[in-house]
Amino acid sequence: MSVYFAHPYSSWERGTNENSNGLIRQFFPKGQSLLQVSDEELEWVTERLNHRPRKVLNWRTPHEVFSSSKTNLTVALNS
Repeated sequence: MSVYFAHPYSSWERGTNENSNGLIRQFFPKGQSLLQVSDEELEWVTERLNHRPRKVLNWRTPHEVFSSSKTNLTVALNS
């Protein structure tokens, strides 16, 4: 697996991450403490974002892409 480390303060190197942060900020404005956000609110936002069509996915949702994946996504964890 290739690993990539982005440089600090180089947001253009992390486009997907920055886009996701912007989508999350539509629900939780900058400056709002996330300690005040309930588990139910986080679950609701997660569902909304995972079922939102994305241009980069040919207007499919992340949920559709993940659900239709034929890749074995099982991970073994060592304790």
